[in-house]
Amino acid sequence: MLAMSEINCIKTLRNEKGLSISKIAETMNVNWRTAKKYGDGDQLPQEKKHIKKGMMYEEKWGQIVIDWLEEDLKLKKKLRRTNKKIVEDLKEMGFQGSYRTVCNFIQEWRAREDDEISKGHERLDHPEGEAQLDFGVMEAVQDGEIVDVHVLVMTFPASNTGFAIPMPGENLECFLGGLQELFKQAGGVPLSIRIDNLTPAVKKVRNGDTEAELTEAFRHFQNYYGFKVQVCNPSRGNEKGNVENKVGYVRYNFFSLPPVIKDFEDLTEKLKKQLKDDRNRLHYEKGELIEDLWQQEQKQLNKLPKEPYPVFKQFPIKFNKYNEFKLDKHLIHVPRARSYVQLYCITYWDSFKVITNEGEILLSDARPYMKKRRFIPWKDILKDWLKKPLVVDYSRYSGYLPTRIKEYLTVPSYSLRKQRINELITLLINHDMKEINQNFYELIGNNTEEQEHPYGVKWTDYDALSPKGTGESGHE
Repeated sequence: MLAMSEINCIKTLRNEKGLSISKIAETMNVNWRTAKKYGDGDQLPQEKKHIKKGMMYEEKWGQIVIDWLEEDLKLKKKLRRTNKKIVEDLKEMGFQGSYRTVCNFIQEWRAREDDEISKGHERLDHPEGEAQLDFGVMEAVQDGEIVDVHVLVMTFPASNTGFAIPMPGENLECFLGGLQELFKQAGGVPLSIRIDNLTPAVKKVRNGDTEAELTEAFRHFQNYYGFKVQVCNPSRGNEKGNVENKVGYVRYNFFSLPPVIKDFEDLTEKLKKQLKDDRNRLHYEKGELIEDLWQQEQKQLNKLPKEPYPVFKQFPIKFNKYNEFKLDKHLIHVPRARSYVQLYCITYWDSFKVITNEGEILLSDARPYMKKRRFIPWKDILKDWLKKPLVVDYSRYSGYLPTRIKEYLTVPSYSLRKQRINELITLLINHDMKEINQNFYELIGNNTEEQEHPYGVKWTDYDALSPKGTGESGHE
């Protein structure tokens, strides 16, 4: 290797004197390639690489130990090889090194692995137009009953802008249908989307050097809209930390108290407005309005195609002897189904239809899970109210009562209030709250009208004041 003074001389002869490479080689008495290398090449400083030496690095033993350690990570701790066992197995293969040599190598490998999976993750770079996607399960109240809502959230980390769409489940139709609506809300298609190992999208998770395998349906959807997909490594939540934070943000800001909704479309509009209004605040790090950052980032999105992708699933139906088939874990009856050689079911995120080979529709209805509800535990709630009747005025559950029953309970007299709460608790033994409201006069109304009480209410007169004359629309 030439000394620095010789290198500088070659540079001077080439750049300042204008000598040819051949002339420099002759003058400096060096090889033509050497003169070319230092005369025309840029000698930039490079970081020195400290190559580890020793039998664990230069021979096969280190790789064997790494393979064993990685293999053992998939087992319970009590089934993994000990250091002693690893050394014994190496000795049987002809290893000549010491126990301490192997232990030091294992300690170094484990320290390196711990660094990679530690909580101190590297800050990921988020270019404009890159999105992240995830589901979060929340609750809403519809018709006085609890509905589980699977909220699909899409965020753009560069501007911290979020969009959300409520769905009844996390199947293929809900996932693709929801994603399609999120594109519409964003006004374009992200350049790339980072996702977790969502079942509708990922057929096979990433494992070592093997890339994740997407489902055929999701690949077709991806190709149609033209976005790239990045699948997170298993157990690496930090790789989509922005959307996980946004799911929590939506839950704690908009679902801390389950909202009262008419249907999924109603909730969609409410979420859309809330998240749009939410953009009128400063970015947590950049000090600019999220809305301003989003207006800039939105320009990077790809245009939406003219026609939306048709999201549905079609499959042949197998019927039992009662002309029933199973959908969403519910039996669906199709009259005269066995009169046909073959029938097919086409499912959308919110509905389904049964068709013949010729496309004739025999049955069309909402999907069973659209009607899935859970009762609010009114009996337990009322027992708590009985102890403290004042709570009725500000309880989180008061807003879920039908209007007529709410007015019935919120009388000024606490003694009368306790009496009426007790009456409802008794009725709930054989009736649910919706039934009590629907049959109010038969179960409650007639008896209360006969009572001479300073705070009593003549319920037929009360209902006459209601816009619809029913007193049952108390969830607005």
